[in-house]
Amino acid sequence: MIVVFDAQCLLCNGWVQFLLRHDRKGIVRFASIQGATGKGLLAEAGLKVDGLQTLLVVDRERTWQHTSAILRVLHALGWPWRLAWGAWLVPAPLRDTLYRWVARNRYWLFGRTETCAMPPLDYAERFLD
Repeated sequence: MIVVFDAQCLLCNGWVQFLLRHDRKGIVRFASIQGATGKGLLAEAGLKVDGLQTLLVVDRERTWQHTSAILRVLHALGWPWRLAWGAWLVPAPLRDTLYRWVARNRYWLFGRTETCAMPPLDYAERFLD
């Protein structure tokens, strides 16, 4: 499973740090939208880096975006994170409305860095670029 994220977004970097802490099996790998792998995965999914307002999760042949991507990753982490699947009961248009608002305003709400964070050395092999 590959999480494609915005490495300049502090919220996105926080999500990556959360996943590194809680992914005990080491199944999640990462590609930033600023790197060649991330750009390639976005292109395959029909997405562009400019104005991107979604998290992309790629798992073999399938892709997920918005809240579906978050729920898919949390499910893969196992218990207790798997409990988040209860959010599937909320229709996607309702879940994704809030998600898109946060995504549009993520730099304003959480900040931005001009340089991409370097992965910790003990996790470097999980980053594709």
